[in-house]
Amino acid sequence: MPYLLASDLPTESAGKRFRAALERPGIFQLPGAHNGQAAIQARNAGFDGLYLSGAAMTASMGLPDLGIITVDEVAFFIRQIVRSSGLPLLVDGDTGYGEALNVMHMVRTFEDAGAGAVHLEDQILPKKCGHLNGKNLVSALDMATKVAAAKKAARDIVIVARTDAAGVEGFDAAVDRAKMYVDAGADAIFPEALNTRAMFEKFANAMPNVPLLANMTEFGKTPFYTATEFEEMGYKMVIWPVSSLRVANKAQAELYASIKENGGTHKYVDRMQTRQELYDTIGLHDFEELDASIIKTVVPVMPQEG
Repeated sequence: MPYLLASDLPTESAGKRFRAALERPGIFQLPGAHNGQAAIQARNAGFDGLYLSGAAMTASMGLPDLGIITVDEVAFFIRQIVRSSGLPLLVDGDTGYGEALNVMHMVRTFEDAGAGAVHLEDQILPKKCGHLNGKNLVSALDMATKVAAAKKAARDIVIVARTDAAGVEGFDAAVDRAKMYVDAGADAIFPEALNTRAMFEKFANAMPNVPLLANMTEFGKTPFYTATEFEEMGYKMVIWPVSSLRVANKAQAELYASIKENGGTHKYVDRMQTRQELYDTIGLHDFEELDASIIKTVVPVMPQEG
């Protein structure tokens, strides 16, 4: 119960724990978690870090990924994921919700909410998913200014600069932008929508000693690679941003269709998480035991007159 018991809380900030994960051998695997339940399930599967996707957040709210949501709405997701899992979380910060001061506000809000890292991208609003066409970019200098502002606002949180330039201005421009962002203070680089192994390897060779993030989203421009393959290409982090939401949404659509067709859920029960499985996942009995122990400890005995 990392949220309620102070003795179970991490002793270091999420940013320091995220940095420590980047310094250890191997690739940091960060599956997307679109809510607290998904975060617990990912942790129980053995992952020690998570990713919060802007696309997953907006889709879960019934909105497209066009930079519509606000800093405070994202902070709500951050808090539920961090408090339920206790894991260091990388958060999608879109374009920073404005210019330099807005970026600084975003960084402070996200870090205070418990995020361990945030990535900031160089698109112009309305931004798009990195694997779609029709993207437009701010100037490299404007983005570098945002990165510098983010770094100035950060305490321990890791600042990841994302560039969408490969599909807009070309590969060499993406490398040039990435180098400028590192000079501005970025701790890591996220080259979005690379589409061949050769491109991934070439980018890594052009950015020695810089932690790089690979995006293994489905139905995009990047072929399927495993975490091990990304590590071999020179990448330090890999995300699967919307996978949990895609699976959940598919299952929900099938459930509603089954209810409509059959007049109830009886044809779908075998594919449901049981009540016991739900309670085990969220730790219901642990919370009940904690509640009982506190009541037993603090209720005073009425003194007797005599």
